[in-house]
Amino acid sequence: MVACSQDKPCQTNMLALVLIFLVTAAFLLSMFSFSSKWSPNGKHCYITGGSSGLGKALAILLTQKGAHVSIVARDEQKLRSALDELEKVRQSPSQKLNSYSYSINEAGPAADALEAVCAAHGGRCPDAIFLCAGTSTPGFFVEESEASQRKGMEMAYWVQASTALAAAKRMVRDRFAGKIVFTSSFLGYMSFIGYSSYSPGKHALRGLAETLRSELILYNIGVHILFPGTIYSPGYVEENKTKPKITLKIEETDEGLQPDVVAEALLRGVQNGNFHISSDLLGNLFRSSTRGATPHNNVFMDGIYSLLGWIGLPLWRRGVDRTIVEHRAEHEAYLVDKGFLEKK
Repeated sequence: MVACSQDKPCQTNMLALVLIFLVTAAFLLSMFSFSSKWSPNGKHCYITGGSSGLGKALAILLTQKGAHVSIVARDEQKLRSALDELEKVRQSPSQKLNSYSYSINEAGPAADALEAVCAAHGGRCPDAIFLCAGTSTPGFFVEESEASQRKGMEMAYWVQASTALAAAKRMVRDRFAGKIVFTSSFLGYMSFIGYSSYSPGKHALRGLAETLRSELILYNIGVHILFPGTIYSPGYVEENKTKPKITLKIEETDEGLQPDVVAEALLRGVQNGNFHISSDLLGNLFRSSTRGATPHNNVFMDGIYSLLGWIGLPLWRRGVDRTIVEHRAEHEAYLVDKGFLEKK
């Protein structure tokens, strides 16, 4: 027992004990959840971009978990192949596994696709809508056009926002408490050279998700958003075909993840009720460092991530800037070769 000769030291000791208790309680509360986790078993899950990459991996995982799965994409051949893979991991004869061919980057077709998906389930809205569609075409901003910039926003933002709009309208009208899950990118937290046509759309998705998380509380509709880093998918192979050399240089130490690993991280985040979901350490550092008013995932771990980010991210940024400066001469030669600049 601590002896106190004056009131002030006693008050100080008591305050210290209270603070220790509060920190310990926050830690324990962050480690344990007293609410039941969301389960996909028996639920209807609708996945856009479900024919390849993350979307297909997630469709397979949800099928394995006993969900009814509907996938949509443009390429009918890829859809048939993906559906064959889902059939191989079917858990029961009663599971409904369907595919639909739509281009969903505009409001009309996106709404039509959702209507078709609902019709196969007696008009009932999907329990969870996972928005995984999107593509990236990296390049230098000075080589972009208005058309390419608008296309970038279409394939990074509208390809998900259009379905989210149709889904929100339907859920509200049906008084249906479902989930809408966006897929942004690590580049929705920050960005660097080469992603001028892609990163703005991913930042916009964050803005939309932040707004809808707040607004859709009115209707008990859950909103989540994933911020993955590099995913080794067919889309990654395609984007590397136009990716500038300096962008490839910056990314050369990036340890990407396979689609199934990211799919597991996404589902785990949704089940835990996380709003912002990251699939790797770097993503968690940026998530915690740019959190704003976003709810914590884990009070204790988010504090650690924030501290690490406060120390490490400025060093990372300086390294990136230095790499870009060293690339100036090579870049100028590239622009001369392309005819953008005249040779000195």
